[in-house]
Amino acid sequence: MDLNQAEIVYALRNLGATVKDLSKVGGGFPDLAVGYAGVNHLLEVKTPKGKLTPDQCVLHGSWRGKIKVVHSVEEAIQAVLS
Repeated sequence: MDLNQAEIVYALRNLGATVKDLSKVGGGFPDLAVGYAGVNHLLEVKTPKGKLTPDQCVLHGSWRGKIKVVHSVEEAIQAVLS
């Protein structure tokens, strides 16, 4: 879990989203499943200078849905609002 993940989860829940921590799933799977306004979002949380791991690159490249990489509360909120 990245250091900013708890802050992001808190902000998303305050926005009215449901948030499930998936960071322990492994295999490159995204850190958070977020439900907001009837839409599900997969978010990979990184610190401001964080980069995807090799497993994450493989999974993100082969996933047939959207996975958004976020580095801050602001990016996470924008990801679920867009």
